Amino acid sequence: MDALLPALPWIKALHVLSVIAWMAGMLYLPRLFVYHADAEKGSVQSETFKVMERRLYRGITTPAMVATWVFGLLMLGIDHAIWWGVWPWVKAVMVLALSAVHGFYGRLRRDFANDRNVRPSKFFRMINEIPFVLAIVIVIMVIVKPF
Repeated sequence: MDALLPALPWIKALHVLSVIAWMAGMLYLPRLFVYHADAEKGSVQSETFKVMERRLYRGITTPAMVATWVFGLLMLGIDHAIWWGVWPWVKAVMVLALSAVHGFYGRLRRDFANDRNVRPSKFFRMINEIPFVLAIVIVIMVIVKPF
């Protein structure tokens, strides 16, 4: 992996861009769920939300998550010193949590796609905040490195 050391700045840049795309999807998808929950099942509006949610989740959010993981793991393979301290472990737990939320959003999307959603729009308004709270902790760990 030492041969990739000169590419580390590019890998970091691609990692950050992937995170931005992943977070955009993670913040927008629950907003779509809010409006979809209020749409009548089988309506044109509901069917439009299904298409939007599928394209966002499968076309942007999931590939961005995969790219985030790939570039993040590449950085770890190149620079082993990243794991010194407590902050990288806290960050890793938060990234795992964000990945779990991603999977949960996928399940919610499938419920909407199959007209099986039973949750009110208020639920989706509340879960919309989870990815951003996780992102706050992740950014503080990476930039401030408090421990």
